[in-house]
Amino acid sequence: MSWWTRLRRVRLGGLPASSDGASSFHLWWQVPSDRRIVETRVTVEVRTPPAIDRLYFWALQVSFEDRGRHLGAGHTGVQWHPASPGGAINWGGYDPRGGELPGTRSDLPAVDSANTRRWSWSPRVPYQLRVWSPTDGVWRAEVTNTLDGTTTVIRDLLLPATELTRPVVWAEVFAPCDDPPTEARWKDLLVVDSAGVDHAVIAASVTYQPVSAGGCSNTEAFVDGSAFVQRTGSATPRSTRTPLELRVRE
Repeated sequence: MSWWTRLRRVRLGGLPASSDGASSFHLWWQVPSDRRIVETRVTVEVRTPPAIDRLYFWALQVSFEDRGRHLGAGHTGVQWHPASPGGAINWGGYDPRGGELPGTRSDLPAVDSANTRRWSWSPRVPYQLRVWSPTDGVWRAEVTNTLDGTTTVIRDLLLPATELTRPVVWAEVFAPCDDPPTEARWKDLLVVDSAGVDHAVIAASVTYQPVSAGGCSNTEAFVDGSAFVQRTGSATPRSTRTPLELRVRE
């Protein structure tokens, strides 16, 4: 293998070369395959926040299905957003053709779209993200400050799904690969089935956006006790490779 081939497989500095200018990496939940999932919950804590004025997005994503018919996917989570000092929150998604999913208006002020709203959050505070259906055809995302118990409804997406599939949490970073490190911790991953039974999720499969698709080589996912950790901005390329399964301590 030539030095140039090796070089092209590593990106430690500069902006991601992807079409949207972001580098992403994912933790795909391992959930019961014989259950119809109707709710997902996870707690996210941005332990080390960004040091620069760039967009960072830490999200919970779910796919929507109706008796085997794929209707699209939605994502909710906290954003470090240049246009919203103090933070932003998101709940939006796309149908299989790439169009935005319909939804209700939010009581929170808009930032740059109906999906992204102004909402102040603080580093080193755990926030629970929840996606569930209060009534048929309505899928709600809400966020709870776990320190003071305050819950905020972000808004509802409107589509006739009967279950949630392929839950995943991810980090999407619109910043140079060599910008100062950030760290987000994901805990208490949970799905609820149609019978109302809770299922704790303790294992996830990791994927990284490849360098060939514009991704950074110095993003890393690992386990720290009972938390899944996503870190950006390492000084060296990641030591783990995909496919990789991570399992937290119960």
